[in-house]
Amino acid sequence: MSAEPADGAGRAPGTPTIVVGIDGSPGADKALAWAAAEAARSGAGLEIHTAYEPSYEFITHDEVERTLGRQVEAARARVGEEFPGVVVTTRTHEESPARVLIEASDGADLLVVGSRGLGGFTGLLLGSVSHQCSLHAHCPVVIVR
Repeated sequence: MSAEPADGAGRAPGTPTIVVGIDGSPGADKALAWAAAEAARSGAGLEIHTAYEPSYEFITHDEVERTLGRQVEAARARVGEEFPGVVVTTRTHEESPARVLIEASDGADLLVVGSRGLGGFTGLLLGSVSHQCSLHAHCPVVIVR
């Protein structure tokens, strides 16, 4: 997938950046829509990140990469259709989603996540990724319900 590092080293200096995490869940779809609208309103660039931990794989590595690649490209296309002026970059990572987003928040202006993702316990108010991001991000965090 993308060879750009998650720490924002590929960001244009002086350009505001909004980072959003997606995982294919309805909460992530809402977070993407909110982040794209905010990027269009503010003139910020939008970084779309998705991540998986290899220990959770029940399919081959290549199948995971293809699936996540389709997911981020669909997200890019969705943003492009609704907000054609927003500059979008996508990144796929093979590590902890919370860690990826926390690292990506370093140097970003805003981190946007959904309140609940695909995994975990549906009765919790916040998912583990959104909870970890709210505690450890290096920038302001918006959690979209």
